[in-house]
Amino acid sequence: MALNVTDLRNGTVFKEAGNILQVLSYDHVKMGRGSGNIKLKVKNLKTGSVTEKSFITGARVDEADVQKKKAQFLYRDGDLFHFMDTAFEQFSLREVSLGEQIKYLKDGLEVSLIISEGEALGLELPNSLVYEIAETGPGERGNTVSNVFKEATLDNGLVVKVPMFIGVGEKVKVDTRTGQYVERVKE
Repeated sequence: MALNVTDLRNGTVFKEAGNILQVLSYDHVKMGRGSGNIKLKVKNLKTGSVTEKSFITGARVDEADVQKKKAQFLYRDGDLFHFMDTAFEQFSLREVSLGEQIKYLKDGLEVSLIISEGEALGLELPNSLVYEIAETGPGERGNTVSNVFKEATLDNGLVVKVPMFIGVGEKVKVDTRTGQYVERVKE
C-alpha cells in the first residue's frame, strides 16, 4: 500500500528502494505558485544512517511492513542493547541503530520496538521521561519566577539546562524528542 508524502509525520516508517526509513523531521515548504515540497530528515533503520529527502506534494511512498511491540530495556553488552517483550522474547539492537536515543535508556525503561520480519530495527521512546538531578550548581533563593537556567547532570549522565531553583536530588521531566527540561516532578 502506498502512503502520500503529506501524511508522513515524525516517527512514521516507510519503505523506499528496499530500505526501511523512519521520519525524524517533517517540513512542508510552499513558495509562490506551483506545488509544494516536502522535506524530510529520515533514518535508515537497518544501517542507522541519517539523510535528507525531498518530495513534491502528491508523491507517494511504500508503506513498510513493520509492527510495534512493547518491550523493556534490560542491559547493554558492548555495542548491543538488549530488550524483552511481554512474551519474554528477547531482541537486540546495535548502538548505530539507536544513535542519540542511547542517552535516554535506563534499566527497566518501557519502549516500543519497531520489528520487521522478526528482527528489531529501532525503537520509539516515550515523549518524556523522569530523571533525578545528580549534580548541578547552587540554586538561588527567591529565583522561582526567573527564566535563568543552569546546567544539571542527570542520573543517566545527560546534561540539560534547568531553572535556577532546581537542586540536587530533585526529579525533572525531560522531553526525549528535544532533550530539554519540561518541568519539575513532585512526589
